[in-house]
Amino acid sequence: MFINCHSHFSFKYGTMSVEALIAEAKGKKLDALALTDINCTAGVFPFIRAAQKAGIHPVIGIDFRNGTDQRYIGLARNQEGFFELNKHLSEHLTRKREFKSRAPKFENSFVIYPFSEKSFPLQENEFVGVHPSQLNKVLTSPWYRKKEKLVLLQPATFSSKLEFNAHRLLRSMDLNTLLSKLPSTEQADPTDQLYSYADLIARCESHSYLLVNAQKLLEQCQFSFYFQAVKNRRDILGSDWEDFDYLRQETFKGALRRYPDFSPKISERIDKELELIQQKGFVSYFLINYDIITFAQHRNFYHVGRGSGANSIVAYCLGITDVDPIELDLYFERFINLYRENPPDFDIDFSWTDRDEVTDYIFRKYNGEQEEHVALLGSYSTFQYNSMLRELGKVFGLPKTDIESLIHHADKEGYEPDQFGKLIIKYSRVLHDMPSHLTIHACGILISHKSIHYYTATDMPPKGFPLAHIDMHTAEDIGLHKFDILSQRGLGHIKSSLEIIYQNQGVKVDIREVEKFKKDPKIKEHLRTGHTIGAFYVESPAMRMLLAKMKADTYLELVAASSIIRPGVARSGMMREYILRHIDHERRKTAHPVMADIMPETYGIMVYQEDVIKVAHYFAGLSLAEADVLRRGMSGKSRSKDEFQRVKDKFFSNCQKLGREDQVAKEVWHQIESFAGYSFAKGHSASFAVESYQSLYLKAYFPLEFMVGVINNFGGFYHTEFYVHELRMNGANIQAPHLNESEYLTRILGKTVYLGFIHMKYLEKGTVEKLLSERRANGPFLGLADFVARVEIGLEQLLILIRMTCFRFTGKTKQELLWEAHFLQNKRKAVVSTNELFRSTSTEISFGKKPPQVPDLDETDIRQEILDQIDILEFPLDSPFHLVKDQSLQGIKAREMTQYLGKHVTILGYLVTVKYTRTVKGDVMNFGTFLDREGDWIDTVHFPPVVKKYPFKGRAIYRIEGKVVEEFGFYSIEVDKLERMAYWNAAE
Repeated sequence: MFINCHSHFSFKYGTMSVEALIAEAKGKKLDALALTDINCTAGVFPFIRAAQKAGIHPVIGIDFRNGTDQRYIGLARNQEGFFELNKHLSEHLTRKREFKSRAPKFENSFVIYPFSEKSFPLQENEFVGVHPSQLNKVLTSPWYRKKEKLVLLQPATFSSKLEFNAHRLLRSMDLNTLLSKLPSTEQADPTDQLYSYADLIARCESHSYLLVNAQKLLEQCQFSFYFQAVKNRRDILGSDWEDFDYLRQETFKGALRRYPDFSPKISERIDKELELIQQKGFVSYFLINYDIITFAQHRNFYHVGRGSGANSIVAYCLGITDVDPIELDLYFERFINLYRENPPDFDIDFSWTDRDEVTDYIFRKYNGEQEEHVALLGSYSTFQYNSMLRELGKVFGLPKTDIESLIHHADKEGYEPDQFGKLIIKYSRVLHDMPSHLTIHACGILISHKSIHYYTATDMPPKGFPLAHIDMHTAEDIGLHKFDILSQRGLGHIKSSLEIIYQNQGVKVDIREVEKFKKDPKIKEHLRTGHTIGAFYVESPAMRMLLAKMKADTYLELVAASSIIRPGVARSGMMREYILRHIDHERRKTAHPVMADIMPETYGIMVYQEDVIKVAHYFAGLSLAEADVLRRGMSGKSRSKDEFQRVKDKFFSNCQKLGREDQVAKEVWHQIESFAGYSFAKGHSASFAVESYQSLYLKAYFPLEFMVGVINNFGGFYHTEFYVHELRMNGANIQAPHLNESEYLTRILGKTVYLGFIHMKYLEKGTVEKLLSERRANGPFLGLADFVARVEIGLEQLLILIRMTCFRFTGKTKQELLWEAHFLQNKRKAVVSTNELFRSTSTEISFGKKPPQVPDLDETDIRQEILDQIDILEFPLDSPFHLVKDQSLQGIKAREMTQYLGKHVTILGYLVTVKYTRTVKGDVMNFGTFLDREGDWIDTVHFPPVVKKYPFKGRAIYRIEGKVVEEFGFYSIEVDKLERMAYWNAAE
């Protein structure tokens, strides 16, 4: 009888989760109801699953509305009905069209129009819904003579007065209006709730035919859906056997390229994988990924294939990944096993400049001519506590200062908010984690065999590709595989660097010679010393420190380091233990013999995600399926807490049966638990390591071009300033933007690097485009007057160029140029483009025969130059240490720290970055990274008492006092005192 129920997927309207809606229905002893969210189908499959579990007949549909104006409700009689409803909704959403008052002719769906006292013709499948508040109007309307066409329209949007209030707050937020000004037409009726049959009969009084007719509609809707049935693109070449034959052929072709010494071991591994891939129905999944990679290679796009798919030799032979599972002895069952319902993950990274073209190819290739088969995977933004306090504060009309004060104090012990504050805090907790709106998953793409609209409606976000209303969990539940197409700056660094190397040196580099890179002595030295700034994934202070402590210089050590650095291993305390066992052979004997036997390569320490499977299977005797439940639970991918708890209990009971000591079992479980989703699969780490080697090769042999590539891709752990610093330390001649030499991006000529105009914060893109266009068309600028005559530019933009010394080729001082600029702008005539063969001199163009007399001006102080650089570039090109007011303060140098081990020292450091973390007790501590006066790196440790007494105060030069300490050959300073140095002020 309930044909119009809303969940919280009726964004900023409904208040109940799907689970809460079903629980409410079960509590009212209802046996059927329809979920009809407003212009959204996100809750459909969770609703079906929850209803079936509760023994309730689920009916699905859509509430088609323009805003809150209900046009009609569609109920799907079957799966074809759901398809036509989805398609109808999608056409309107993607084209941003409003719904008309009448629905199109549906073949497999019922349509219910809201009650109107005027009669209109109805199709056989169309009905009119009557709200209980409209019963009196029915008696006098023409519809009373057509009772068979009338059904009860009792919406269910919330379950209590509290939720009704929350609904009103959501509506106010959606309309960006004060709660006191919310129109009644923009909110639901307070009675729009679920009722028991008895209460519903009482509400309808003598109109029981409305309930009977509504019940009949529900009974006629039979949406049978089989979760986990094959719904993906099933064939690529036309049939299953052709697909498998093609996959086999391409795999063995690739194997001959990958393995010059092809052996029976390799053939057996390939056959084993292919058999499982076919058995599990993943052939098309592999072929589509292979097709994507083939397209990318034809376009000369670089990629990295990672995820659990990196454990697959088939993926390696096809070129989807560049990780050899034989070399690394990658755990096959982590990749795929008979118990795994979902395919292995292929996270395929492309350069941020190439990803959209790859995505466009997938949509063009796999969409049908008439129907959509491809969609971006959806996700949901949810209301979070602080943002809710802010939004609710606006709805209640609080001033901004009061809202910020509430946010700051809400969680403080002893805080007593006022009346409005109490309401805001109360309802922020009610609305917390409720979905706010549909958004795009970071990287997922769905490709279905039948039209995607058999499973979901689609929207059209600004990105320009259809967006599914389902998230990754729902896609997994219903058996739709996602293809993860990601972008990262690291590949952009590599691609740009190769182009710059060729332009600057005429050298073509083959970046795919990874096997050669693994043995390269220069790269080994970079790894051992942590000299990795700019190299993907290995450039952070923590990673540089780890590499230096491990003295890592082999591929396997780098693979291990990529996973050890993750919070899961570090949190368990096993990162330090790993380093100890790595450098001390005697220490390795302390490992539990079973653990050492399971994981000899990592000295009996769990480092990779698949170690969870290994340990659970071999140490605790769990089946591979149960072990995978643990792994998925630890990584946050399992949504069944009951199943996870069952496997956890079996872990300990099995350990007892196997005679494991209780303390050892608890310690092993602690290691498993501490992973908590932060560890990497070994193949994933290996994929990162391959890209790190490629970056390190470029850094080792083409350091200047590589760093320019890093700068031009605007990505990395550090601010641009420190990549410029790295250029300088490698012998580059760093030049500020130059009017005749610089481009939009940074460029290199020999060893001279001209920063790009893009780095000038206040310079408008339009100004740069005009400047470059004129320079390319008519040659270099002769001087300031020539520039002003040829480029239409305002005084403010011109002064920015002068302050950044872009006109230094004229030989004039900054002061002279500033003086001339004001004079020229006052006298400036309309810009006339000239194509004269011989241009007049710059002074004749704008000054006439007599240029202005410039008074004698002092030269700019180097400190003022640095301040201009910081203002315009946001970082200095000259040494920031010039700005220190008291130049008598010096301290030791970073390279001298080895001479002061265990001693208290003073050193001056320019702050690079700060890492904030918490101790076991929850206290804040810091790790700092600085540069000294000579450009060498300083690493510092700040324990909680020091953090409280001497906190960081922003980017600046600090006087650091503390003790020099050393661990595994890595030197740092345990800070006792931190003081921000006073800077020179031109006004003083």
